[in-house]
Amino acid sequence: MISEKQAAAAAAQLNRARSAVIFCHARPDGDALGSGMALCLAMRGAGKRAYLCCEDTVPEKFGFLPALSDVRQSVPEGAFDTFIAVDCADISRLGSLGQAFSGFRGETVNIDHHVSNTGYANVNCVCECSATCEIMPGIFAAAGFSVTPEIADLLMLGLMTDSGSFTHNDVTAHTFEVAACLRAAGANVTEINYRMFAVQKKQRALLFRRALANLRFALEDRLAFLSVSARDLKETGADRSMTEGFVDYPLTIDGVEVSVSLLEMKPGQFKASLRSKGKVNVNAVASSFGGGGHVLASGCMLFGEYEEVVDRLTYAVFQHL
Repeated sequence: MISEKQAAAAAAQLNRARSAVIFCHARPDGDALGSGMALCLAMRGAGKRAYLCCEDTVPEKFGFLPALSDVRQSVPEGAFDTFIAVDCADISRLGSLGQAFSGFRGETVNIDHHVSNTGYANVNCVCECSATCEIMPGIFAAAGFSVTPEIADLLMLGLMTDSGSFTHNDVTAHTFEVAACLRAAGANVTEINYRMFAVQKKQRALLFRRALANLRFALEDRLAFLSVSARDLKETGADRSMTEGFVDYPLTIDGVEVSVSLLEMKPGQFKASLRSKGKVNVNAVASSFGGGGHVLASGCMLFGEYEEVVDRLTYAVFQHL
């Protein structure tokens, strides 16, 4: 739960700001987009000029929320007094937009829920919890920002997706308190749950079938790997965003303690998503490769041939078992 001191510090800067660019991490998920656009709309509602920027386009599955059609892929022209990063543990996660953030000479704010956050802004509002969208309502209350039904939908999107629909170990009583307040403010829980967890495109189903065909085990079946190649994406017509959630499946297998999903970004480069049932700190594993995240959910980028990458990850997990 965010402290009153942190919420007040972030709120003070948001109130001082007259114009802001909000940044979220590359390959955005529901929490990044939900927290970023909710903040954008709240600041606009308070009479400020605000934009949300992300290196990548918004995945098609989030199209049911009209506000997300306004996400920019580059910093808008004009002068701004504040840059804000949401749901981003370090500047490198902003991708190509990281240079703009690090070179900005105005006020900077960092709002995030990752334990690996590096505290890279003038004002750092970081609290380890289920989602950045769990932090935002406290900041809005401190700033006097209104939570409209549209904003409530965006915050509920991030809360539900990053918590695995309230099933992850970092879900607390406060998480449910925030959810209750968002529901009271008009969040459409039924629609969000259906869109995120109960429906998928044919291309994703075909891609998941291929990923399961590549399922392999290591460390006496305590570690499981899924992999998706560039060829798999091309031949199924799927895009990278459709791999979200794949990494969770192997954890349903009895005996598996750690699951790794490997996505080929280009020849010799793989994005690894790691999940743990609790015995292994996958943030420590990811950190050894320059990544990070949470104790039970983290990610990193690795370079090399596929088998080499698998071997390196296997040894890193072994060291933490």
